[in-house]
Amino acid sequence: MNLALFDFDGTITTREMMPDFMVAAVPPLRLALGRVLLAPWVIGYKLGLVSGTAVRRVIVRFGFSGVTEAALSQVGQRFAAEVLPGVLRPQAMERIAWHKAQGDTVVVVSGALDVYLAHWCRTHDLALLCSALETREGKLTGRYDGAQCVRAEKARRVAEHYDLSRYPLVYAYGDTPEDEDLLALAHRRYYRWRERD
Repeated sequence: MNLALFDFDGTITTREMMPDFMVAAVPPLRLALGRVLLAPWVIGYKLGLVSGTAVRRVIVRFGFSGVTEAALSQVGQRFAAEVLPGVLRPQAMERIAWHKAQGDTVVVVSGALDVYLAHWCRTHDLALLCSALETREGKLTGRYDGAQCVRAEKARRVAEHYDLSRYPLVYAYGDTPEDEDLLALAHRRYYRWRERD
């Protein structure tokens, strides 16, 4: 039995899903205001001047501060059931099915939010390590609960939850520089669906 580690956004899906989730989860007025106020952050990110970690932190704070955990969970469940099926890469789903047929442990390791990704992973019987949102007394604080699951944090969480020495082969699949630490754990590495030597 081997271990297969999959990034989610852009690897299993055809694009990053956080913008779509924000549209689904944030009220229209707050969303419109956020597009204006956070535009410098987003432009900075696109120009490579602001890290993805920083821009996600600001977006989450603006979009989710004070929202009830129950309300966001409902949106996440709907998003997982209605939106995600339309953006899945057939190649990725075939590869996941192949790993499961071999008896491999398949883990999604993602910076995406657990509020929707946990529902999707349960539906597909996949293990999950991902970013989560902090809550207090049933409401979101607008902060991440711990570190975002990107870059070195991906590798750290995998090592914390899985004894890599127990697996004859470790596979890893990613599509951006934020996945490099995850790919470094593997014997067989796939970047944008091409195997690296």
